[in-house]
Amino acid sequence: MRSGPAPAPTSTYRLQLTAEFTLDDAVEVLPRLAALGVGAVYLSPLLAALPGSGHGYDVVDPSRIDTERGGEPALRRLSHAAHQLGLQVVLDIVPNHLSVQIPRANPAWWDLLTYGPASAYAAWFDVDWAAGPLLLPILGADADLEQVQVLPGPAGPELGYHEHRFPVAPGTDGGSAQDVHARQHYRLVGWRRAAGELTYRRFFDVTTLAGLRVEDPSVYAATHRKVLELIRDGIVDGLRIDHPDGLADPAGYLDRLARDTGAAWTVVEKILEPGEVLPRAWATAGTTGYDAARLATGLFVDRAGAEPLTALWRRFTGDDSSFPDKVLAGKREVLAGPLGAELARLGRLAPGIDPRVIAAVLVRFPVYRSYLPGPGREHLDEALRAASADLSEELLPALDRLGERLADPADPLCVRFQQTSGMVMAKGVEDTAFYRHHVLLALVEVGGDPSHFGVDAAEWHASCRALSEDWPDTMTLLSSHDTKRSEDIRARLVLLSELPGEWERAVDQLATAARPHAGRVAADDRYLLHQTLIGTGLIDAERIGGYLHKAAREAKRHTSWLAPDEAYEADLQHLIRGVLGDAGYRQLIEALLARLAPPWRRTVLAHKLAQLTMPGVPDLYQGSERELIALVDPDNRRPVDFTAPDSAKTGLVRTVLRLRRDRPELFLGYQPVDTGTTRAVAFARSPDLLVVLATRAVALERDGWGAAGISLPPGRWTDALTGRPISSGRFVDAVGDAPGLLLVRGDPPRLSQPGRAG
Repeated sequence: MRSGPAPAPTSTYRLQLTAEFTLDDAVEVLPRLAALGVGAVYLSPLLAALPGSGHGYDVVDPSRIDTERGGEPALRRLSHAAHQLGLQVVLDIVPNHLSVQIPRANPAWWDLLTYGPASAYAAWFDVDWAAGPLLLPILGADADLEQVQVLPGPAGPELGYHEHRFPVAPGTDGGSAQDVHARQHYRLVGWRRAAGELTYRRFFDVTTLAGLRVEDPSVYAATHRKVLELIRDGIVDGLRIDHPDGLADPAGYLDRLARDTGAAWTVVEKILEPGEVLPRAWATAGTTGYDAARLATGLFVDRAGAEPLTALWRRFTGDDSSFPDKVLAGKREVLAGPLGAELARLGRLAPGIDPRVIAAVLVRFPVYRSYLPGPGREHLDEALRAASADLSEELLPALDRLGERLADPADPLCVRFQQTSGMVMAKGVEDTAFYRHHVLLALVEVGGDPSHFGVDAAEWHASCRALSEDWPDTMTLLSSHDTKRSEDIRARLVLLSELPGEWERAVDQLATAARPHAGRVAADDRYLLHQTLIGTGLIDAERIGGYLHKAAREAKRHTSWLAPDEAYEADLQHLIRGVLGDAGYRQLIEALLARLAPPWRRTVLAHKLAQLTMPGVPDLYQGSERELIALVDPDNRRPVDFTAPDSAKTGLVRTVLRLRRDRPELFLGYQPVDTGTTRAVAFARSPDLLVVLATRAVALERDGWGAAGISLPPGRWTDALTGRPISSGRFVDAVGDAPGLLLVRGDPPRLSQPGRAG
């Protein structure tokens, strides 16, 4: 049994558990993680998921551990092995929703469909019963209801439609299948009706993930019983909370969780816009680190590249809209389309207020959501002011009435609006605008803002100091299962900001070489392909084809998920196969990759050094201790070869993680260190004990360093990355072709042997 909360881990390492890589397989990897210096193994969701799930976020039964991933006995074996090696165990949990894709697989949903509002699980799901029967959008079209049959089931008659099965309430059988269907608490309808008519809250626009009401204490208790048992038994030491923005009361939820876990280390998957801060009253150690990724990647972007790269994008594509323009357009489109049902539900809570007024405020909301009562009123006021400029004069009185209600946290409309604004942001920005704006793909990332072109030293220092003071145990990351591109792809793409002229010449040459294969593929998708291949290198057509297919459908310009243009998509795949099989095109890509190879290697390491040493608990996504080339899911969930040879990146990661594990006193506080140049950024952790210097602008010729240097306090200093002694003064010669310096004061650090706890 646990005697008290475990401390924050010194670092974490994310593992994606599947039926092919189970908990027992993970046990075999643990010694390698311990030798690397990792502080905690961080596991993807493990509660019972939809059969065949590749990610675990589609939980069907929160009362048990998924058997496909090994089951609870395997989790307990892993926990014991991890603790023996000095590793903590962190678990990803999903409080916002359950999967309802296969009703029989989810006992609570099956019961709800059977008994409706009288179900013992009616309180679990966020259903608007006042709007009528529960709509299930699984038919090809409404007319397909004629194909529904009454079939025998394990516990009585069921309704069947192809492979789908649905319960029949007791006493409601008899007559035709359509007669039986009409007596149920649900209605099977055409899938296209999901966008505008659904009466249950979803995860974004995913109809197979139904929202949970964990604000109800009984629902929270039932859905968290197994997780709390694992914490109480010491099997799990910390938690990662998926999508808190979807909850009715995130602050209340985190308070309950902290109380029930004994304040176990907990981080939340919260996306913060630039300048936004996490509510300080939340009972959490911080975020999962997308804000840190924006800072760390942005640090290596040359802001001087903004204007020429934007001009090139506009010339090549004819698209002169700004990223904020695309955000507004994307939000409007998703409200008029896939999130129309959410807008309709808000309208039912606000009779007498024109839905256009509600939509205008949602579109103009600048962050994912407010957190009333508590912080966020300023964001609501900003949205109301902006919406007033979008509305006709006769709608302004309704806007005033809406503003009053949205500012009242006791009003159900205020609660529902806060849950909905995050959906609109996610679908309108991450899943629409991000796929329409390709000026520099390194900036088009979860938690990023492509109109915020890079991060200068002043912003880096101010943000890191704030993390050190307010969220010292927050998580930091560069890659995750959700990032659009892995860290090493971004590390190569940032170099284009330093070389806009070279990139422009390369784009024109690539466009000429690709022309015979292009068919009717639009310029924006062709530009995306060229830039993607610079980031990934010449990987196989299947991976690039899968990514471009998803990207084109998410962009919704030339094809989409709801209205696919199969001819356009065929042309897109033809283009990909054509250029990858074209010797001239490949030579152009290879030439630019060769030009970028030396600065890329340095940037990969400097990028990682910055993340691993900044304030917070660094997370490594599986495989990212070596070169990691991965695109958006499912590409980034491909199996990892944990026996692959080490690299220079592995050595850097091992050095920093072991230092964090064995000498945690070195990583306290934060203090900027002046370098006298924009070509490097330096800072002290635990001032007078550890100084980090990371080089920037490495694609440029090595001139303009001037009198760059750093002043070190008196004493003996050693670069932990090389073991060399370092003194104050110019650092250029000390750095050479290395990514930077990791300076430790005193004797050279003596780190523990692999596999031993620090």
